[in-house]
Amino acid sequence: MMQVQEPESKVHSVRATGSELLATIKNVIHEGNVRRITIKQDGHTIAEFPLTFGVVGAALAPALAAIGAIAALATDCTIEIERDDDLSPGVGS
Repeated sequence: MMQVQEPESKVHSVRATGSELLATIKNVIHEGNVRRITIKQDGHTIAEFPLTFGVVGAALAPALAAIGAIAALATDCTIEIERDDDLSPGVGS
């Protein structure tokens, strides 16, 4: 029996002001391999967006609209980006 192992994930943080928040998140999503984005202010989670490989285009519109609203209100945020650690080519083929 073949055992399927979940990919490891890494989390790193990026600081952004309200005006940079949306652009930073769009860039991170464009880079790919993102599992989850968490927006924190003063150490408190104010929004969390789980993402999957299949989420593109119109499916992202509600999340990006919410991030835009947060950006209008937030002054200094930390964006935590959780990525899959396993980037090996040919995985799943």
